[in-house]
Amino acid sequence: MKKININKIVALFILTLGIYSCSDDFVDVKSNAKNSEDFFKTEQDYQDALIGAYDLLQSTYLNVMLGEIASDNTLAGGESATDVVGIQEVDDMIHTPLNAQLRDIWGWMFSGVNRANYIMEFKDNIDFAGKEQVLAQTRFLRAYYYFELVKWFGDVPLIVDKRILFGEQFEIDRAPKADVYAQIEADLIYAAANLPYTQSVPGRVTKGAAQALLGKAYLFQDKFAEAATVLDNLILNGPHSLVTDYSTIFEAEGENNIESVFEVQYSEAEGAGFGCLQCSEGNVAVGFSGIRNYAATPGSAGDIFSSGFSFNVPVQEVYDAFQTGDLRRDVAILDIDAWAASTGATFGVGYEHTGYFNRKYIPRVRAINAQGDRNLTNPNNYRAIRYADVLLMAAEAFNRSTAPNDAKAQEYLNRVRARAFGNTSNNITATGATLTENIFQERRVELVGEGHRFFDLVRTGKAAQAITGFVAGKHEVFPIPEIEIQLAGDRWTQNSNY
Repeated sequence: MKKININKIVALFILTLGIYSCSDDFVDVKSNAKNSEDFFKTEQDYQDALIGAYDLLQSTYLNVMLGEIASDNTLAGGESATDVVGIQEVDDMIHTPLNAQLRDIWGWMFSGVNRANYIMEFKDNIDFAGKEQVLAQTRFLRAYYYFELVKWFGDVPLIVDKRILFGEQFEIDRAPKADVYAQIEADLIYAAANLPYTQSVPGRVTKGAAQALLGKAYLFQDKFAEAATVLDNLILNGPHSLVTDYSTIFEAEGENNIESVFEVQYSEAEGAGFGCLQCSEGNVAVGFSGIRNYAATPGSAGDIFSSGFSFNVPVQEVYDAFQTGDLRRDVAILDIDAWAASTGATFGVGYEHTGYFNRKYIPRVRAINAQGDRNLTNPNNYRAIRYADVLLMAAEAFNRSTAPNDAKAQEYLNRVRARAFGNTSNNITATGATLTENIFQERRVELVGEGHRFFDLVRTGKAAQAITGFVAGKHEVFPIPEIEIQLAGDRWTQNSNY
């Protein structure tokens, strides 16, 4: 089975924070699903609930896209300066607590937390063989959603092992992000201890995914020694390795490969329209990032891409950041003028056109049979954690530890570079602070287009010098959506300077 099958199980999980809907309102909805008292009576109930918790991963397409647009890698693009105003605001660093896309991220991630907490609230109802694996996957997912929340918003409400029901926001405070990270660590340590390195169903959480996310959580807190230990354990004992041919990673045949430590599964099973983007089973960000009005003669060399909405366009600076001979550049970034000249394809020009597109995640020609808007139902999986990222995180952790191990840092960094250039002639031999900068630069070119850049700049203190409009002391986090503060009865204070 290629994808985790979501089906209609999610109808059961209308019991999220309020009811998060496309209308931007909290509404009272009567559900035909089982009541809590009638649920969690069988193993299948837990498995169904777990599928519901996985489902919110698909909404992280927005986190990925905005993680690039907020950085110095890409511009918002689109059709015009008013095309999805919230995206344009994030690009220009003028976003406010009224930003609709930021509220989407808040609501969808808390819905994911709530679905995981729903399982944990009733974790002791029954026992069955393999229950610890269900709980381990659940706790990983809760950690994943909370990690996104703390990255984006800093201090957030922290609720463990119970759902947040509408009305309870009047009694819940925002927790310091240190407390949120402590819970993330606890969840991931449990997950890593109770999960196998391989799963029979692609997309299911593994021990390696838990170790990798734990290492990343440590890295975001400058806990370099802890990060080095857990990431090194994964590198030495896990089943992952670098794919030899970088150009295959982001194609259909590269999904769930040996380099993919954790991958969000998408499919064409359910379509959507602009009225309910999160209803799509497809990767919405792919269509948004696609080439505007793209056309190619059927069967020609250019007949591998399809059209999109020209958001998230890479800038010249990131294209030029690749060294001569780096094989990754033309896989990661499509030079549309050169491509059109060589293939005969045609295209339209959108707002802030740079001549470049995020080739990793733009629509491919595929047999899509979904209902709804075809451009919003692309089945391209998101490689959320790649082994190359693990190697670079480990390199940074060893280099930045109190007792640095630059030899180990060089080894892991140069594994990534050897694939990038197809040889070892470009290996890095620097140490100390120079090696640190080399690792930061390598993260940029290896992971461009994958949503990590903004948060890397923030956690390394480089955002203010790299991002136009970034204000230190403000833009390290995004504003709490104003409606959430109002619904909490002004119990929550807004992030500084918003």
